[in-house]
Formats: sequence, structure tokens, C-alpha cells
Amino acid sequence: MKKTVMAAMLLKRFKFLFVTVALLLFVSAVPDKTTTIFIIGDSTAANKDISGGKQERGWGMVLQSYFDDNIVVDNRALNGRSSLSFINEGHWDKVLQSMKPGDYVIIQFGHNDEKPQPQRHTDPGSTFDYNLAKFVRETREHGGIPVLMNCVVRRNFFVTVPENDDDEKLRTQTFKDGVKMVEGDTLIDTHGLYRVAPRDVARRMNVHFVDANQITHDLEQGLGTEASKRLHMWFLPGTEPSEPKGKQDNTHYCVYGAHQVARLLADALCEEVPVLKKYRTDADFTVDRLGRGQYLSLDDAVAAAKASSKAEVTIQILGGEWDKPQLPKKTNIKFILRQGASWK
Repeated sequence: MKKTVMAAMLLKRFKFLFVTVALLLFVSAVPDKTTTIFIIGDSTAANKDISGGKQERGWGMVLQSYFDDNIVVDNRALNGRSSLSFINEGHWDKVLQSMKPGDYVIIQFGHNDEKPQPQRHTDPGSTFDYNLAKFVRETREHGGIPVLMNCVVRRNFFVTVPENDDDEKLRTQTFKDGVKMVEGDTLIDTHGLYRVAPRDVARRMNVHFVDANQITHDLEQGLGTEASKRLHMWFLPGTEPSEPKGKQDNTHYCVYGAHQVARLLADALCEEVPVLKKYRTDADFTVDRLGRGQYLSLDDAVAAAKASSKAEVTIQILGGEWDKPQLPKKTNIKFILRQGASWK
């Protein structure tokens, strides 16, 4: 009798083990249905350090907020890189190793290709175009879909363009170090032919193209000289805890600016590549501990939602486990859990 019971128990355990192994094999065999959007570029798109409440963000860092779980944004943009240094330092090879057929690669350089340092400098119509074409060609060779973007504008309302040999130096400056020049009412271009070359390459190679330069020009010009400061790391002394001495950085975006730009570029990308439209999303607020949303704290997002006058407010949560807020049964706040986010 005991042998029979033991045999039955062993059989039951074997069946459980068999089912578990089979399930794991099935799950591993299921193809990844998500599409990755890689971003390669410079500091205007790059991921940033958020420790100590730092406010700088790249537009690529927050782009995930504007797509659902069918899209994974893999932001490989890096501070200070040009098309040349991104290749020579091996960053491009790593993107190619990660790419799968059907993925997209947003290619956006220019800010640092303009710089005089030989390890970064390229020339539009020559070496800059060659590097952009290399990105396009090798993306296609790996089954990916390239999308060329030209560089976003700098907030430059100065009548005379100030000298700028390195945008990265702006991070160590304080408000008093800022450029002391008279500003006018018209945004002045600082990129010249570097904003034209990506369009030319796109036409020659029949590539998707998004005019990020024009989009951000219209945004900054529409806001005007004063309001456009809100897009950037532009703080008066004593107004931002993470920048107690203030800052005048007309190149890099703050949280608000990065989201404004990312939202516009997401719209433009979906117009250029209509198949992506069905994955486009736009919650009122996004919470993410990695800094991809407007808020790091769910409590702060809920407070902002309560202050909203909208009939319904959506809060999107990206990844992680969260304590569900205690709200009245009848509330205008709706939560959307994405990127594996869950309630504790």
C-alpha cells in the first residue's frame, strides 16, 4: 500500500516537473512580439543622471512615455558624441549586435559634429553625410528600419550667436556664468548645413525623415524669448533645489522641455511611419523611478492629478511595484500599468 502511494506521489511530481519544463520551453520559444526603437545621438536625446533630484533629461530618455508596451525604446544616445565618435568608440557596433529584424533606429546627430575637436568633427556634404549613410546602410543590412532626424535647435535668441566650442561645458556653469548678451524676438539658427545634411541623405537613400529642427524651432519660437526658457536647464538662483546657484543652459532640456519635445517627435514619427500610430499613447502624467516620466513619485503624480480640472486624468506607471493610492470610489483618476508595473 505504501509503495503504491509513494509511486503515485512520484508520478504526480514527475507530471508537475514535466508540465513546468514544457511551459518554460514554450515561453522561451514564443517570439518577442515587441518592436524596439533604438535612438542614437547626443546629449539632447541621452539618458541623464537623476540622483539628487537633478532635472536634466534628454528627449529620448522620456520617449517611452508616449508608446505602449508593444514598443520598447532603447535609448543609446550619449552626451558629447558626434556621428564620428559614436562609431569610433564602438557604440554603433553594440547597437547592431542588439538589433533584430523589424526594429527601428532613430539617427540624430549634428550638435557635436560641429565642434572643432578632431575626434568629433565632421563636415556636412562630406564626412557627416558618409557617417549618416553608414548608419542607414548597416541598419538595413541587419533588417532594421532607419529614421533620420536632424538636430534639435538651441534656444538662441541672441542677435549675434555666442561662441560655443562644447555644449558639455554648460553643465558646470552657474547662472552668473551664462552668456550676457541682448536677446531679440527671433530664434537664430546655430546649425547651418548640419541641419540640412540629414534631409539630403534621406532623399538620396529613400529613408524616413523627421524634421526635428523645424519642429523644435516652431516650438521655441512659438513660446517666445521668455517662455522658451522653461524648456531648458534655465533656472534663476534659488528657484531649483538641485541647481541652487541657478543655470543658463540653452541647449539641454529640463523635465518639462524633454516631454514637450518627445511628444512632438513621437507625433511626427507616427506621421512618417503610420504603422506606429496604433502604439502611440499619451497619458496626462507618467511616473517612473528611472526618470522617464514627469514624476519619480506616485504621490506627486496623484497630487498633480487632483489639482487638474480635467474630467478624467490618466496616470501611467512604468515598471516596478507600487503601493496603490487610497482614493474615493468615485474618482476621476485612472491608472495605467505598463512595462511590468504592478500593485503590491
